[in-house]
Amino acid sequence: MNLPEALYTAAQARELDRLAIEERGIAGATLMQRAGEAAFELLRVRWPRARRIAVVCGPGNNGGDGYVLARLAHGAGLTPVVMSVGPTGKSKADAAVARKACESAGVAIQNFSTGLLAGCDVVVDALLGTGLERDVSGEWLAVIETINQSRVPVLAVDVPSGLHADTGRVMGAAVHAQATLAFIGLKAGLYTGAGRARSGEIFFDDLGVPPDIHARIPASAQRLTERSLHGLLYKRRRDMHKGDAGHVLVIGGDRGMPGAAQLAGEAAYRAGAGLVTLATHPEHAARIGAARPELIVHGVTSPAELRPLLARADVIAAGPGLGQGEWGAALFGAALDTAIPTVVDADALNSLAADPLMHADWILTPHPGEAARLLGMGTREIQADRFAAVRELVASYGGVCVLKGAGTLIASLYDGVVSVCDCGNPGMASGGMGDVLTGTIAGLRAQGLSSPDAARLGVWAHAAAGDDAATASGEIGMLASDLLPFIRARLNSLVGHAAP
Repeated sequence: MNLPEALYTAAQARELDRLAIEERGIAGATLMQRAGEAAFELLRVRWPRARRIAVVCGPGNNGGDGYVLARLAHGAGLTPVVMSVGPTGKSKADAAVARKACESAGVAIQNFSTGLLAGCDVVVDALLGTGLERDVSGEWLAVIETINQSRVPVLAVDVPSGLHADTGRVMGAAVHAQATLAFIGLKAGLYTGAGRARSGEIFFDDLGVPPDIHARIPASAQRLTERSLHGLLYKRRRDMHKGDAGHVLVIGGDRGMPGAAQLAGEAAYRAGAGLVTLATHPEHAARIGAARPELIVHGVTSPAELRPLLARADVIAAGPGLGQGEWGAALFGAALDTAIPTVVDADALNSLAADPLMHADWILTPHPGEAARLLGMGTREIQADRFAAVRELVASYGGVCVLKGAGTLIASLYDGVVSVCDCGNPGMASGGMGDVLTGTIAGLRAQGLSSPDAARLGVWAHAAAGDDAATASGEIGMLASDLLPFIRARLNSLVGHAAP
């Protein structure tokens, strides 16, 4: 199904719900009925042979959705095993009505018991909703752990219980769902950090809330999609020459690390750059030039030897294999003395962390460990709220930041938008992937895309190419270089009209 691009926080989703109820007269009970119906329909499609359905309900509206589903399952001749968790006396009004209707239909509701999961085909997680703000403990923790240990596939209602809806952080423990059905607004936490692994396949139903209601609440983030990225690259003029497609200078490849710079250079070409020059350690120059003759390779030993190359560059990609020695620090320093747009990665980021500064036109591409060094905090803190981290990075360093990882985030001081990439797969957790991303972004920036657009399109094309490579040969054993032909294909598929 086509998912919306807009992502919302839990508070924003509650406001959408309020507007629908108070201004459009859609009763809360009606929204709950629609949610239960949508969840039941998805369950039947996703697990068509399921007959015995465990429905675990909390006291909130999330639990009310579960009671509606259980009643519908009973009416369809299935066997719902409904389990209640938490004090029933604290149930919200609509949820209490849904529970009573479920019982009146002849469905028994029992307290949660591990033994009741035995023999069930699917578990419906309607335990906790989007309002969770502290770590689960006690009975709630035990129930979530039991569901995970049961090895029964899980359909999560709105958000997997225990997952923070805004950040994707696991709040002590979180349900591992095979599918999640989000309502009214897609929750941002489903798409980054632990949310990627806990949510499974994500589905959405707006429950009939009119589109103009959504238009009144600015999204907290945006999913990158082919539709939103289409046309950023123009169809090339028939009289175009290589100078029109930009010149990328890759600075990197200290002793023992020639591959990183070469991968970045090749990726810049595959992304469409007209010329790519590598400034690398002299001992690697001949070897790289022989391996990829399209690259213009220079062995440089000092900033003085680098300056003529800087004078001809449209974009710099600094960091792949740069090392943390004097050679790399001196070359990166020379790059920073220019006003050339720069993609900063790997050891260049480590140099930046040691000597922070602001720059108007660079694209930083840290993984969580590098982001932690840039912000002077721990990696766990970065992963606990990746949205806050990427915003802090652009506030502290300027330009655009790409926070890599599951659900890569892109933030920009240029437009204030935070974008989320939901493509990519675990097969991409191998050496050189970041170097290919750096080269891809630099190649796009060299063709005249703005820094935010180059970062967004580069991240998406790189991740989508990883999915293409996995489809072709599987996730295990994927190499960074496997992505290169798929990056080219993905970018060409998005080309729009001829250049003006």
